[in-house]
Amino acid sequence: MTSYDFDWVDAFTDRPFGGNGCAVVHQGAGLDDDTCMAYVRETSLVECTFTGPSQVADIRVRYFLASREIPFAGHPTIATVAAMRSRGLFQGNSLTLETGAGLVAVELDGDLIEMTQSAPEFGAQPDPARVAMAVGLMPDSIIGAPQMVSTGLPFCITVLRDQADLRAARLNREALRNLATDLGQDDSGMAEPFLVTLGGATDSGDTFSRLLLTPPSPPEDPFTGSATGAMAAYLWRHGLMPKDRFIAQQGHWMGRPGQARVTRVGSSDAMTGIKVAGQGCVLMRGKVDLPDA
Repeated sequence: MTSYDFDWVDAFTDRPFGGNGCAVVHQGAGLDDDTCMAYVRETSLVECTFTGPSQVADIRVRYFLASREIPFAGHPTIATVAAMRSRGLFQGNSLTLETGAGLVAVELDGDLIEMTQSAPEFGAQPDPARVAMAVGLMPDSIIGAPQMVSTGLPFCITVLRDQADLRAARLNREALRNLATDLGQDDSGMAEPFLVTLGGATDSGDTFSRLLLTPPSPPEDPFTGSATGAMAAYLWRHGLMPKDRFIAQQGHWMGRPGQARVTRVGSSDAMTGIKVAGQGCVLMRGKVDLPDA
């Protein structure tokens, strides 16, 4: 067994018990996959990160769900940098992370931690009726065509007509499996539709979203930073967001309100990146003993 320092951070919030939690295991990047996944399951969080040295960046970050490693995730990136800053593990107002999705640049803007997600990649546009069935809604609940979009991790971005539909959404696991088959999704992406409405949960927000999840993850993600970047790219690409910068909100109905500042890099038809910024609140810290690889 080896003892590792860890920090439990609530990301995309300025207060405890808001936003989305992530446990950051410092210098744990060398742990084996099974140990990392078991640790995520033990915390009952959606994702955890494990850091280590990098030859190409300031730090290497590995991202794990309870069921698999993924190349990138948004709220764990905010959490990781907040944890490192709280421990004085880097100097200055910028650093670069080595992730499975490539290098991710991070800037500190006061209390905000801003990551630049990669240029969006626009993929398949599944049948809206199939997407609607996967979330227990009627096809006319969906505005436009859902689309797979990635700024580091692919999501099925789905715009709903109003918050009543957003609240009514429920995962249909069989229909979701069919949708995943249609999309040819493997473990590298998220077939669960990222549901978004125009208009925030509060007056300060411009969008409000939900991401419903399947076991062994918790049933819903409080705030999804990687999907927020993909969602923003979709809205700009399809002319649904007139602002170059806006406030995305998520988690309010779960009692874990979170928000991000999202900024477009480049024009709406030639985006070179998406900046997603949020705060991180260190909730607790300590040591965890984990089995050696």
